[in-house]
Parts: sequence; C-alpha cells; structure tokens
Amino acid sequence: MNRRVMVKVPASTANLGPGFDALGMALSLYAWIEISIPEDGRTVINLHGDGLAGIPVDKSNLIYKVAQLVFEKAGVSIPEIAIDMYIEIPLTRGLGSSASAIIGGLVAANALIGSPLSEDELFQLSTELEGHPDNVGASLFGGIVVASWDGTRAAKVTIQPPVDLEVLVAIPQFELATEKARHALPAQLSMKDAVFNVANSSLLVAALASGQLNLIPHAMRDRLHQPYRAALVPGMAEILEHATEHGALGVALSGAGPTLLTLVHRGSTQKAELEAFLIETLKGHGIEAETMWLEPCSEGPELTIVREPNGQSFMERVKGEVRA
Repeated sequence: MNRRVMVKVPASTANLGPGFDALGMALSLYAWIEISIPEDGRTVINLHGDGLAGIPVDKSNLIYKVAQLVFEKAGVSIPEIAIDMYIEIPLTRGLGSSASAIIGGLVAANALIGSPLSEDELFQLSTELEGHPDNVGASLFGGIVVASWDGTRAAKVTIQPPVDLEVLVAIPQFELATEKARHALPAQLSMKDAVFNVANSSLLVAALASGQLNLIPHAMRDRLHQPYRAALVPGMAEILEHATEHGALGVALSGAGPTLLTLVHRGSTQKAELEAFLIETLKGHGIEAETMWLEPCSEGPELTIVREPNGQSFMERVKGEVRA
C-alpha cells in the first residue's frame, strides 16, 4: 500500500454536437486530486483555490465516496483518508468537472492500494456513477472517445485527435445543472431527426479518425438535443448558426452547457475574429463570458506516487502546472 498518491486528470467535452452521450474529448484543463493515509487517523478534506464553494468537506464528498467504492470492490477497508483537491475546471459549465473528480478519485484510490482494479474496471465503475461513458471515458483514456453503454456494460474506442485541431471555448458566467438541461429534452423524436443524428455522428467520427477536418462543419450538426437546449443559453442559437462563418470548423454546446465549444484549424487566420464573435454575440444577449484556447488532451490521468515525503505542500507540488 502507498501512503500518498496524486493524480492530474484532464477536463472533457461531451457530445461534440450529434454524438449525444456517445462522443467525448479530453481537454487541457485539469483537476489535481491527492489521497493519502492521514497520520492522525481521521478523514480530512482540503479544498484549494477558488470556485469550490459548496463542495462537501465531510464523508458526503464525491471523491471520498468514489474512493470507498474502489476499496470495497478490492476487498480492503480504509474508512479514514485525507483528500486534497485543486480544480481549474469551471464547475457546472459543461466541461466535465464531475467526471474529472470521479476519475481522479477512482485512479488515486486504486493506486493507493497498489492498483488491483484494471483500467476497464475503473471505466465500468465511472460510467455507472456518471450515467454515461463520454466524459469519464475521455478523462480516463484521453483523446477522443467513442463509447456506448447499455446500462450494464460500457465499451469504447479511442481516437487520437488530429494534430491540426485546436479548441476555443466560451464559458458563460452562470451555471447550468445537467439535470435542468436534460429536462429540456423531448420524450420522443421523429425518425427523420434520429437518422440525421446517426448519419452526422458517424460522419464526425470518420472525419476525426481520418483527419478530414473539412467534413467537420457538415458533421457537427445536431437535431437531438441542442435545438431544445438553446433557450437555456441566450445567444447559443446564433452562435451555432454562424460560428463557421467566422473561422470555426464546427461548433457545439459542450456537454449540457452552458459552455459553447468551437473546433478550429491550428493554421486559421480567423482566430481573433472567432473569439470576438463569441464574446460579442453572448454579450449582445446579456451574457458575460470568458474565452479559453485549449488543446485536445491525448493522455488520460497522470499519476504520481509519493514514496518519500519531501516537505512540500500539496499546492507546492501543483504549482507551476496551473493554467495562468
């Protein structure tokens, strides 16, 4: 058994337009989670940084509960643990913050006890916890994940993101709960719309796998969820319709939103124009937003096992990696 482990987990975006609950991509925003055996034998949970208000610091904490699931499945008992976390992923914005926390808790807890659970077992656990495999799959395996879940077992294929692909996100300054976004969806869809999404999702996967970025504008169109969620994000409908005119390869609501995500060719000469279009469009609808240029993240969690304490605090070990 190790006494202290730290894991760095990438954020993720889900759906990529038509791939509802099936497509995910890891992004270069991160959560750092450390789990250790407390010297005084009592559970303690330390939150570092801004934007974490409301996260429980007792045994109702998600990471604590996830860790206990790992211990239970492995047949060990460690009821008292210490948890430190720093998350630069905006919470409740559609960038996979809960999935990153789940993956961080699973991977760190598994490493703490010598990694008895396989990567696939962690994937199955995380999918069951999250309810769909796209975000957790991307954060666990990195890259672009094409996944399915039948309620019993999750399966996936990972694709390395095209090297010319960059990501620009516009993050509105309000939260949107996934539950609220799901309640906006209709109970039934027409066969025509279902076929439209199956065709575009398939084409999008083929375009990303083959590097044919010219197909992305056509392939990222969606009729399954985005038209019904547009009212929840003022300005979203206009951005979905016109972002490609300002340099985006494709545009989508990131996960359940409210973040809007554009895929951009690395060599584009319209990057400043696109960024201004996103900010100004949202502002025109009364929404303040922050933009970020991100990279698709090809790798999953980065694990560090601290075998010999060096006197550094958790944040001293994280320092230097945090996005400025």
